Amino acid sequence: MSSSSGPVLDKALGELGWSEMLADIPDVAIPLVFRLLGETGTHSSVLNDVLLIDHDGEPGSVVPLPFVGRRWVEWAREHADGHDSIDPELPLHEVARGVEVPIARARLALGWWLLGSSRAMLDLARTHALDRTQFGRPIAAFQAVRHRLAETLAAIEGAEATLLVAQDDFGALLAKAAAGRAASITSRHVQQILGGIGFTAEHPFHRHARRVIMLDSLLGTHRELTREAGARIRASQTAPRLIDL
Repeated sequence: MSSSSGPVLDKALGELGWSEMLADIPDVAIPLVFRLLGETGTHSSVLNDVLLIDHDGEPGSVVPLPFVGRRWVEWAREHADGHDSIDPELPLHEVARGVEVPIARARLALGWWLLGSSRAMLDLARTHALDRTQFGRPIAAFQAVRHRLAETLAAIEGAEATLLVAQDDFGALLAKAAAGRAASITSRHVQQILGGIGFTAEHPFHRHARRVIMLDSLLGTHRELTREAGARIRASQTAPRLIDL
């Protein structure tokens, strides 16, 4: 999953015009690139570039990110062997508290990344359910498996709808929360459908599952953001309209 990740992928995206797309068409570039990162299981430091759109920082620099547990981390541009990172596949390392910067676009980027990872996990489960047979028929024919697949798909589609209509800070908060929740539901159901093989290092599922945990932990977990959204609504005593139908 990671053979073409990190600096290698950063360079390839740069050659494809990532910086120009991010500057000219961010609403197209961010969903496209980050969804594909999730679907392919790769990783890149371009989240820093998204943060730098609304932050007066040096191009190519890194921006400290709020992390679960009131910690702060940096997504390094380089990932050297032996780097003391939180995750063995990601160049995330803990740093001192950073400064508050606009994070709405970055939350949307992480939301699309989580969505792509969720779809990748769902595809693994669907393929397994069609190929694995028990009692002479594919396990996809069993109602329990169908229910898990259906609930997973509904959560993913709902998260994508929220991401598509998010237009402000509160919309980005809800979209990140919905994407994180969908990823959590997906990971749980896919693990049940895969059974024992999902626990093995040879199967790609465990990497997607670990990846969504790390992504959800950045810029507010889905549980933290849900509580924050509820607190805002209670304080204002009104629920904002996200889209005019």
